[in-house]
Amino acid sequence: MSDNYSIHFQKVYEEYSDKVYSYLLLLTGKKEVAEDLTQETFLKVYKHYDQFNGDSQMFTWLVKIARNVAIDYLRRGNRLRFFSLDKYVVQSCQPSPVEIIVKGEKTTLLYKTIKSLKLSYQEVLILRKIKEFSIKETAMILGWSESKVKITTSRAMAALKKELKRRGELIEEII
Repeated sequence: MSDNYSIHFQKVYEEYSDKVYSYLLLLTGKKEVAEDLTQETFLKVYKHYDQFNGDSQMFTWLVKIARNVAIDYLRRGNRLRFFSLDKYVVQSCQPSPVEIIVKGEKTTLLYKTIKSLKLSYQEVLILRKIKEFSIKETAMILGWSESKVKITTSRAMAALKKELKRRGELIEEII
């Protein structure tokens, strides 16, 4: 590998490793596992960097690789689960301690409810609603058609609302 290749890869790693890590942390809920999977993701990126053709955004391509690494992890007998990101929420104004507690409880409830849904719904909700990928980017990451992403997102949101209602939660306060 040339020095230019290594320098460019280093820039990609520095720019995107934290974002890939946070995505994997959402899926695994374990800091150590997310760290290992992030490293594994970037090893694959380094080995296959010449295959990136620019058809998508760099981050979209990286998340697709990270997703595949996570699926391999799952297939090895480990389970994916959601992790509450309460400590990562940044707020522009200073909320009261009660507001912080209530918001944290709602966020925790939302993630626990998402976790109870089937894996395809979890993935599409993470990518579309939490990570805010476009329909096109989500389709590329999941290897689905754009129409499947739209339909699955709609069904996942309906399932999420149904599950929240089943648990007796006020949907408008949570979502």
